[in-house]
Amino acid sequence: MTYDAVVVGSGPNGLAAATVLAQAGCSVLVLEGAKRMGGGARTEELTLSGFRHDVCSSIHPLALASPIFRTLPLAQHGLEWVHAPAALAHPFENGHVALLERDVAATGATLGDDARAYADLVRPLLRRWYALLDDALAPLHFPHHPLLYAKFGLVGLRSAEGLMRRRFQGDPARAFFGAIASHAFLPLSKGPSAAFGLMLALAGHAGGWPLARGGSQSIIEALASHLATLGAKIETETPVRRLSELPPARIVMLDVTPRQLLVLAGERLPKRYAQALERYRYGPAAFKVDWALAGPIPWRSAACARASTVHLIGSSDDVITAAGAAWRGEHEERPFVLLAQPTLFDATRAPVGKHVAWAYC
Repeated sequence: MTYDAVVVGSGPNGLAAATVLAQAGCSVLVLEGAKRMGGGARTEELTLSGFRHDVCSSIHPLALASPIFRTLPLAQHGLEWVHAPAALAHPFENGHVALLERDVAATGATLGDDARAYADLVRPLLRRWYALLDDALAPLHFPHHPLLYAKFGLVGLRSAEGLMRRRFQGDPARAFFGAIASHAFLPLSKGPSAAFGLMLALAGHAGGWPLARGGSQSIIEALASHLATLGAKIETETPVRRLSELPPARIVMLDVTPRQLLVLAGERLPKRYAQALERYRYGPAAFKVDWALAGPIPWRSAACARASTVHLIGSSDDVITAAGAAWRGEHEERPFVLLAQPTLFDATRAPVGKHVAWAYC
């Protein structure tokens, strides 16, 4: 068969691309080499029977805000977003917990003397969140809202460490913001690490950091179900080794990594571009542990049980040291650990009364 478009890879990006093409009237074929769709957005029984763990992505701060997801009727295809009372908890050794709440003032109340400084940082951008997001997530272009984007850039292009030390006086606010910025997997001494911290904090206030009921696989299943209504075809267990194996198509889109692209299309790529792909440097690796639990995690502070994500790192110095060590390929004694505890808010993932949790560093 001949298709208008063939998409290789059924992760969220691949399925989103296929959806846009199908909505434009293209006949679309999606090919996935694995048995199940989703790439990193999959949910499986990784520990014990009945305990459903997200294989990779679990909490989705930008899902509700995504320009493409905002246009799709995924709720009609079974996707339900679940919100914890707080998006994030950052406990300290003295028992204090900083919380990313939907309300800016409530968040500031957990940051001590830096409540005003934090509000002054996020509120001007939060008022025009969607306008900012549409520019920030788009391909390189002249911003549709140049003054707003410039205001964001003045802060975001800086290093997170510089912003932490200049904006905040106390360690709770510095560590809180630095740990959020650490999601970028960049040294906090480098720009634009502040942009990642700022964008994720804004997402927490604008729409929360939701999780999908039943697991991240639910996102993929909803996307695939919607694609089917548009007439697109998805084939799993169909690995692609060379572009020459694909059926004829006017458009080919590849939801793959740089090295996979070299294997698929190396002989068809310009020499300089192929060399650039060969030089591509991957970021630090993540090590993940999954637990099947007889009960909820017995946090010393009950505030930690209000959040679906918990940052386990401690002080701002610990945050900065851990991010830098990971980038240098070193093993830090106190690594930055991100923990997810979804069954506090989504009981469908474990047997009655039981829980799942996972963490990666």
